[in-house]
Amino acid sequence: MASNRPAPEALYVPNGSAEGPGSSPGTPGFAAYAPQEPWEEWNPTAESVRPVRGRHRVHKKGGGGLARSSTVLGVGVIAAVGAGGIATAQGGKPPVSIAMPDMSAVTDKLPEAESLPGVGALISDDSDGSGEDATTPAAPLSSAGVTTADAEQGSTGAGEALRARIMQQAENQQHQADDAVRKAAEDAAVKKAAAQAKAQQDKATAAAKAKAAEEKRKKEEAARKKAEAERLAKLAKSFSLPTSSYTLTSHFGDSGSMWSSGQHTGLDFAAPTGTPLKAVHSGTIKESGWAGAYGYRTILELEDGTEIWYAHQSSVSVSAGQKVTTGEVIGRVGATGNVTGAHLHMEVHTSGGANVDPLAWLQGKGLNP
Repeated sequence: MASNRPAPEALYVPNGSAEGPGSSPGTPGFAAYAPQEPWEEWNPTAESVRPVRGRHRVHKKGGGGLARSSTVLGVGVIAAVGAGGIATAQGGKPPVSIAMPDMSAVTDKLPEAESLPGVGALISDDSDGSGEDATTPAAPLSSAGVTTADAEQGSTGAGEALRARIMQQAENQQHQADDAVRKAAEDAAVKKAAAQAKAQQDKATAAAKAKAAEEKRKKEEAARKKAEAERLAKLAKSFSLPTSSYTLTSHFGDSGSMWSSGQHTGLDFAAPTGTPLKAVHSGTIKESGWAGAYGYRTILELEDGTEIWYAHQSSVSVSAGQKVTTGEVIGRVGATGNVTGAHLHMEVHTSGGANVDPLAWLQGKGLNP
């Protein structure tokens, strides 16, 4: 490898013997032409060239500016002096006098550059003398997904750091999605539990209300029955069964050919002939005597207009228009008229003329035939 030929150096002649354009005898100055040494090709070797250590030398801004500025100043001064001498030698201009300041007083008081914090590593060579290049590890783009050891050693590349960051972001997004799903499931479970609890509470409330209503109904029913029993008991004191020592043989509504209408219209009390017949309630005898198929019949009209018919009597003890009281004897059991045996045929007719069931009517008065 050849280098450029160095520029010729001007020779300063103090006694004025310099020769050249623009110079005069006896005037001190730089010689225009200095003796030239033979030029030869320069091939640098490992011994002649100081090796440049370090593949990458990172310069940092900091406290090294003072030491480097003095070096640059010296180089600049030397370059200026050389350039001035060359210009004078080539152009014939008078030399420029440059006064060099005495920097020894200043530099002696300056600290060593290697002792300044962060400066020695920048301007010094291998401090350990091992000859290894001092390189600054490249920092990863991001610390996401990078271990502390990798970050300290600088062994993580930019691509690996980017991949780790992307993976970390994806993992965080997955965690967020999982958290959202879990939260939604928890909210749904809470809502479901609340709905179930409310349903159970509503069911319990409805059951309690139903139970209370049933108890109230039972109480009301018991009270009603008690009141009705008291009423009937009181009413029964004013009513009486039409006879005693009897057997119920035919009921109201029974069907048969023995009755001209095809159905039985009253209630039959079978009893021996001559058994007394009593007024069921206070009233007036409306009719008494023979009545065809009914035999001897007595009709008792009550105060509300209801008529009680006593048929098939063997004898009659009252007459029309006579007033009677409850339990008073008005006739006797017989077998007159259209009969098959001795019995009392009793019918009940309302004030409107309707024929009703005598058994139900008696029960409504507190009597149990």
